[in-house]
Amino acid sequence: MKSSFKPCARKSRLVIETLPEETLVYDLDRDRAHCLNDTAAMVWQHCDGKRTSKEIAESLSRKLKQPVDEKIVWLALDQLNRNYLLQDARLPPSALTGLNRREVVRALGLAAAFAIPVVASIVAPTPAQAASGCATGGQSCATVACCSGFICNGSFICQGT
Repeated sequence: MKSSFKPCARKSRLVIETLPEETLVYDLDRDRAHCLNDTAAMVWQHCDGKRTSKEIAESLSRKLKQPVDEKIVWLALDQLNRNYLLQDARLPPSALTGLNRREVVRALGLAAAFAIPVVASIVAPTPAQAASGCATGGQSCATVACCSGFICNGSFICQGT
């Protein structure tokens, strides 16, 4: 899994709030909020354009005081890239293409499950939607109508149309 790719985290037009066990990132360009678990946040913070995925894995191993497989880093990079949190897109090595979290846990063993990176994202309302008092994607529509472009599903959650 040799790669000279040196990922660089996107920092412009983002509002970043670091909490004890997660990092919250609001993308001003896309009106999306992302919650990075500790592992995904550590990978993202190490994406300085100077380190390869292997060097990031080694750095995380030292920080966590246990081995971190490079596959974990590539899984995080894939999620960060899909959520526009990296400056340039790059495909993972062919050995990792299409791997999901379940397959990584299976490949690395349950001991690695603690380190599985997770980037959870939601669509945040635009300022106009927030002012209108309507609900957007992932928000409850039990007491308020969904904003334009969303419908209330059977679980009373607004979803995009």
